[in-house]
Amino acid sequence: MPRAFGAGEARSWALENLKGQCGCILPTFTSDLKDINEDAIRHDVRREKELGMSGVLIVSECGTTFEELERVTEIVVDEAAGELHTIAHGALATLEDNVRLAQLSEAAGVDGILCSYPLMFYPTSEDEVYEYTKKLADSSNLGLIIFAINLWNFRRLHPSDFNPDLIGRLIDDAPNVMAVKTEIGLPSAAGVAQIFERYGDRVVVTDPLEPNAPIWQRNYGMQWMGTSNYEAMGGELPKYFKLLQEDKYEEAMEIYWRLHPLRLVNGTINWGAVQGTSLVHRLVWKYQGWLNGFNGGPIRSPQMRLDDAQMRQLRAAAIQAGLDVTDEPDSAFFVGRNPR
Repeated sequence: MPRAFGAGEARSWALENLKGQCGCILPTFTSDLKDINEDAIRHDVRREKELGMSGVLIVSECGTTFEELERVTEIVVDEAAGELHTIAHGALATLEDNVRLAQLSEAAGVDGILCSYPLMFYPTSEDEVYEYTKKLADSSNLGLIIFAINLWNFRRLHPSDFNPDLIGRLIDDAPNVMAVKTEIGLPSAAGVAQIFERYGDRVVVTDPLEPNAPIWQRNYGMQWMGTSNYEAMGGELPKYFKLLQEDKYEEAMEIYWRLHPLRLVNGTINWGAVQGTSLVHRLVWKYQGWLNGFNGGPIRSPQMRLDDAQMRQLRAAAIQAGLDVTDEPDSAFFVGRNPR
């Protein structure tokens, strides 16, 4: 399916159309882990639509080979059928691999690419970060999302983890930078606010951390949230975000506080894992989605292990938050809803 915008139009398209919440498709494999499970992937795309998401990130950190990721991309775009925007996940091992991913994603009809940085990328100057990001941006007509976060180990270059000035250089010099996903300067919110202040009228700016959504929507009109583990909250985030946009603040906050038990457990399990490893606990994310009707099922190593105690905490918190979670036993998660 062709994208809704042409060469040089990504930024203007995003300011007008990149709205709502962008969740994550975590590609599922067959039970023998020898191939991708197309039925499961299509199931998850349909579930994203049912829950009111506006888009999906096609996650590249679940163990797919490059050829499998190409097939996953084609499946997701086909099933999205123009009803969801689609974002490639530029988290492969080298710049060359990510350039290749951008180009095949463009051919498949994907809308954008999220720029991550390889495990072995250790820049000694901001110019190296600039050059990497600019080369990826220039390699296709996809809208590029700058991902400014501490996970890249750039604090030696700037205390914020990703210099706001560097973000500005990239916006100036790479016309298809369409958004900034920013989590700089944590635990303070001041760094994120600075990006909204500086660049919110030029590109889409988002803080993907769901607990902060009322702050940024209320004060800066944040129009888009992505990409993150929004599947954990079923369809409740799209509901309360829409209420915020409709200036129904107190109604939105009623949902917000109902979800708080789940938020607290996420902080313990998910953030604990990230702080210790600088990696996302994808199996936790997949389990939380499964509780809310997504496929679940196998992904490939290497991943962090999911244990019974974590599953009990996550399920109990989702129930306490009022989500209509499955009553299937946790053993069913490891099989998935569309086993092959």
